[in-house]
Amino acid sequence: MKTILVVDDERNIVDLVRLYLEQSGFAVIAAADGETALAMHARHDPDLVILDLMLPRVDGLEVCREIRRRGQTPVVMLTARSDDIDTIVGLELGADDYVTKPFNPRALVARVKAILRRSEGDRRSTRPIEVGDLRIDLRRRVATIGERRLVLRPRELDLLAALARDPGVVLTRDALLETVWGTDFPGETRTVDVHVAEVRKQLGGTGPSIETVRGYGYRLVPGPAPAAGA
Repeated sequence: MKTILVVDDERNIVDLVRLYLEQSGFAVIAAADGETALAMHARHDPDLVILDLMLPRVDGLEVCREIRRRGQTPVVMLTARSDDIDTIVGLELGADDYVTKPFNPRALVARVKAILRRSEGDRRSTRPIEVGDLRIDLRRRVATIGERRLVLRPRELDLLAALARDPGVVLTRDALLETVWGTDFPGETRTVDVHVAEVRKQLGGTGPSIETVRGYGYRLVPGPAPAAGA
């Protein structure tokens, strides 16, 4: 049985999420503030954390930062605001997904299942993927270009791997959502765009690049992106 840590200072939200998660076969533990959440994370080593952004004592962004420092526990952030900056900061700190309040609890459970399924798949042994100087070792969760190691968050590595498996082939945003986040992931395609932008920063201009096919999706090309105006 998978254990989910739910962190929120609103008791009614914790009770609602607990109800739906337990009905889906998960064990649930809960915390009402960031300090307690970190202590419970260390004590119970949960399989996934659902984390409110606005928390007393230690806020959700700091809790996420500390969880990511400790390891790769998947994190779904809850936020009462839909500002782009909240989304971007959360993703940059290593959150796997975010949900804006108010939310559909069934959709939240679907996201949890998709992330856990993908996380389990990440642990399966697989051959390294190579495209030019790019090498992706999913078993070790490492991507390199030559001797340079790329600094990628979990979903960014999975996104790059999905594109690198078929270099030159265009994948739609919906296809990437299904491959990387799971078939029952109810999120928006903008999630893909945010992650692609971060992967491009890491690729730089020395190896394969991600090319946008306007109105369709993305593909990985073996060489670096052409200079502006070329």
